[in-house]
Amino acid sequence: MKRAAAVPHKIQTIAALHRLLGVSGPLHPLVSLIDNNTIATAVDQLPETFVLDFYKISYKKLMTGRMSYGQSYYDYQEGGMVFTAPHQIIAIEKDAAFFGVTFLIHPDFLRNYPLAQRIRNYGFFSYEANEALHLSEREKQTILEVLEHIKRELNNPIDDFSQDLVISYLEVLLHHSNRFYKRQFVTRKAVNHDLLARMEQLLNEYFDTADAISKGLPTVEFIAEQLLLSPRYLSDMLRSLTGQNAQQHIHEKLIEKAKEKLSTTSLSVSEIAYELGFEHPQSFSKLFRNKTSQSPLEYRQSFN
Repeated sequence: MKRAAAVPHKIQTIAALHRLLGVSGPLHPLVSLIDNNTIATAVDQLPETFVLDFYKISYKKLMTGRMSYGQSYYDYQEGGMVFTAPHQIIAIEKDAAFFGVTFLIHPDFLRNYPLAQRIRNYGFFSYEANEALHLSEREKQTILEVLEHIKRELNNPIDDFSQDLVISYLEVLLHHSNRFYKRQFVTRKAVNHDLLARMEQLLNEYFDTADAISKGLPTVEFIAEQLLLSPRYLSDMLRSLTGQNAQQHIHEKLIEKAKEKLSTTSLSVSEIAYELGFEHPQSFSKLFRNKTSQSPLEYRQSFN
């Protein structure tokens, strides 16, 4: 009998994580900055997998081993950043030694601030660990300077301005991270173009075989899984290359295949919709019109 997967350990408060790591309590119950040097040995004592009820932003610089990026290694060796949103499963890295800083922010700390809503728009909180942001020397210095500002503010006595300042620094940190991820997409253009080509091949095979009939329309999640990427990273990477996200790419390929069938076969619109994975022909016709400003029949008639 197959063993059930262990249930991840849930850590609800920043103070609880501090206790597990064997470090003194946070200076503020809803936000904390931890020096990774102080928890190097304690990390091995943590559960194999766990879930945090708060955001975690980590800058890590490897001392031993190498950090991989999918099937390849990072472009830079000056450290990387990993972003984790609340309620995501985290697996402990026990095969590499590193130092750096970990910034913890509970959602309640952002309450009543616009960032509480905007933080969800930063896609990198949904990236996998192997899609981390890797930094150049100059980028590393920028990130560490912002984190140092946060550290100094957290060590100051709390006053009416403390929360405003920490959140302002957090926004600067997120803006820089967003910029540096855009750079990473550019510097890895060759790798990303290979991924785009593999995605095109996947979609061609999907629509040219019986997969669409048996499995329905391909989803972003399915394509991302085949490419060993997270759905959000796949969409952001494609948008940086082509201006279209993953769902738009799927629709573009679908319309391309529909046009091919409409112009070269005598299949009915319903039969074409079925072969492309649609459950209802009306849904196919609606999408086709939205993308081409023509109905499938109008498109077919344009060839006669």
